[in-house]
Amino acid sequence: MKRLRDPRLWVGLGVTALALWLSFRDVSWPALGRDLARANWWLLIGASLPAYVAAIWLRALRWRVLARGVADFDTGAAFRASAVGFMVNNLLPLRVGELVRVWWLAREARASASALLGTVILERVIDAVFLLALASLVIGSEVGRGVFFAGAAAPLAACLALRRWPGAAVTLVERGAGRFLGPARAARIAGVVASVAAGVAALRGGGDVARVALLSAALWGGAAVIPFWAALASLGIELGGPAGQLRGAVTALVWVGAAVALPSAPGFFGPYHAACRLALAPLGVPRELALAVGTLAHAVFWMATTAIGLVALRQGGRRLRDAVAGAEQVDSPRP
Repeated sequence: MKRLRDPRLWVGLGVTALALWLSFRDVSWPALGRDLARANWWLLIGASLPAYVAAIWLRALRWRVLARGVADFDTGAAFRASAVGFMVNNLLPLRVGELVRVWWLAREARASASALLGTVILERVIDAVFLLALASLVIGSEVGRGVFFAGAAAPLAACLALRRWPGAAVTLVERGAGRFLGPARAARIAGVVASVAAGVAALRGGGDVARVALLSAALWGGAAVIPFWAALASLGIELGGPAGQLRGAVTALVWVGAAVALPSAPGFFGPYHAACRLALAPLGVPRELALAVGTLAHAVFWMATTAIGLVALRQGGRRLRDAVAGAEQVDSPRP
């Protein structure tokens, strides 16, 4: 009932409804059915499932480096927490899976959940930087490339400022938030920023920065691209040879990455499909075929990450109900 009263839930449902309408309007259902029927599922699943396992593993390795200053844990614990978080995001609204994975890892590592939450925010900043960098590679105009490069530089500059002047940055955020929010909420935001600063400060020179950069490049330039390439290849879509197919896969990834950042229903139904249609249409892919790519890629994403999360949940010996209840504690910590 508490979630039903949250306006973010209804905004997400509205975005999902709009995205589904944009995805399926003016679509020939028989043509879409024929495209889906001829997909090579062996290629699609055979390439995508290992890629999703690799993506979660790369995230776990990167999380260990980012959280070095606030917790010590093994990669297996971070993998289980991340996998369960993805699964919960597929099943429950309001991205509660992000809080679930923080609670899960905090329990396994006996660490502060609020401190780990700051490293998750830092992780999201890094993901945004790499996504914007990929967008600059596939965008068509010089102006567009410049905009995306500037967008990638801004969060990097903020992280550098947090590393160089952590105390001043936290104070500035707390004072700024205090002008619009209550003292308690402003202090909480400042605490999260301080956790992000601790994560940035914990990076031990060039070695840790290089590890984070390499792991992020492998994640976004490899594991995250493969499922979209597999969806294109499974439908036999030709985009001018291997280089064209790679460009199409990266373009779809960039659009989907931006779309799933919007509020939506659990599992990103709607925005995922609309993003694929919008990404592939300028490349000359018919709307039914582009929507088939989105439908196949999303179906495999949802099934694979949910299944991996269920396995991790069983291995961790905890119930989903307990994990969600723990997420509520992370979201609303006691004073």
